[in-house]
Amino acid sequence: MKRSARAIIDSSALRHNLARCREVAPNSLAMTVIKANAYGHNMLKTAETLSHANGFAVSCIQEAMELRQARFIHPILVLQGFNSLQTLKAAAEHRLRVVIHDRYQLDLLDSAPASIKVDAALKLDTGMHRLGLPIEQASNLFEQLSKHSNIKPTPWLMTHMACADEPENPHTQQQLERFAKYTAGLQAPRSIGNSASILGWPQTHVNWVRPGIMLYGSSPFVNGNHKGDDLQPVMTLTAPIIAIHTIAKGESIGYGASWTCAEDTRTGVVAIGYADGYPRHAPSGTPVWINGKETRILGRVSMDMIVIDLTTVEARIGDQVELWGKHLSVDRIAKAAGTISYELLCNAGNLCQHEYQ
Repeated sequence: MKRSARAIIDSSALRHNLARCREVAPNSLAMTVIKANAYGHNMLKTAETLSHANGFAVSCIQEAMELRQARFIHPILVLQGFNSLQTLKAAAEHRLRVVIHDRYQLDLLDSAPASIKVDAALKLDTGMHRLGLPIEQASNLFEQLSKHSNIKPTPWLMTHMACADEPENPHTQQQLERFAKYTAGLQAPRSIGNSASILGWPQTHVNWVRPGIMLYGSSPFVNGNHKGDDLQPVMTLTAPIIAIHTIAKGESIGYGASWTCAEDTRTGVVAIGYADGYPRHAPSGTPVWINGKETRILGRVSMDMIVIDLTTVEARIGDQVELWGKHLSVDRIAKAAGTISYELLCNAGNLCQHEYQ
């Protein structure tokens, strides 16, 4: 038997959010990011729903091979690239575009058999300082790859924005200026924009954009709002009430007795907790939604249960509680728990049973 918590996935919302990307960046192709099991939404189901996308981006060769084995023929960009001759060979066999971001990959290319031919994207570090070769070397690196016997012409040029989620941060403009300066005159397809860049920085709308979190209906901006970005929530996380009690004034609830009732309080126990991906650090007062009303968590999140306030809510055992989704933004819950929506979606989506609509 499966656990009670469910992640309900709205396929129409996924399609709407991709359409929103194309509306904002109409002259760019969309390389939809479905890494990490599509941020917990199920990679293969998401790829099927977004089969009209121009391509898919994943983290690693294994994720890309799963797509190929499921007979997806789209262009696939492998963001971590290859790390051995074996993965380089697999990329060539499965027609993958690999990101080249480090010198050791260039050494692997030099040692590869001439029969291996692979598509590539040259990732340049403009200020993210995570993956990427020095932007100042862009011209020489591009020439090297363009002439390399194992690279199919022409390699892409790409970079990644570190602070695009903060519209007032000057770092993004500095990165864009570096990228433009050092890639000027290089005749190659380009890819810059992530979700925040797509929605907030038109300068990043080059040949390819890479929508990620926006596909799943979460705002990519710090203190953003999905409704303001015209995005629709894709995952609704629900779980049932399994017990109802009235706790007397002065009594405490849950581990550590961290919540004490200021008055007699009707409570409901909900069958979800951190074992289902709900954030353990969600504090008392974190909102939940039930039967058309917003209420709150009382006390600590347990492994597979939380307690909610039913004082002003009509509810019965078996009623479904929404932890986030159509009525409560995942961004709001993430803020309450001191984290980000990416983590909540990945954790809950990968631990709960899925229901597709």
